[in-house]
Amino acid sequence: MEKIKIKYFTDEIERLCYIDGKSDWIDLRASERVELKAGEFKLIPLGVAMELPKGYEAHVVPRSSTFKNYGILQTNSCGIIDGSYCGDDDMWRLPAYATRDTVIEKNDRICQFRIVENQPQILFEECVHLDGKNRGGFGSTGKQ
Repeated sequence: MEKIKIKYFTDEIERLCYIDGKSDWIDLRASERVELKAGEFKLIPLGVAMELPKGYEAHVVPRSSTFKNYGILQTNSCGIIDGSYCGDDDMWRLPAYATRDTVIEKNDRICQFRIVENQPQILFEECVHLDGKNRGGFGSTGKQ
């Protein structure tokens, strides 16, 4: 089992844990109250910094209820936190765009993350033709 050093920037948010002790994703919480007006962008502080194990990165995405509950969209779709973002001041944040006026309270669960092994080094080999079956291009599998 890998160990991850974690720094909390406040004692006012719940500590990270697996939901029901077994989920693949771990929820992250707003570490301060944030008000956003429709059309506004803010970096929402998540109150943690981590030293990821060598060869790993974190993927941060909204929870399935985030848009319904708060009307915010994560502006970079999926946040990637690489292993070098591990200093004392490297607090994780959620870049959010508000589609309506909203308030996110301190300790609200707004996003989630998982740790993923870095992609291996790849050597690209240029060719004229590929060996796989041609499916007809983008969107070729139909609507149903």
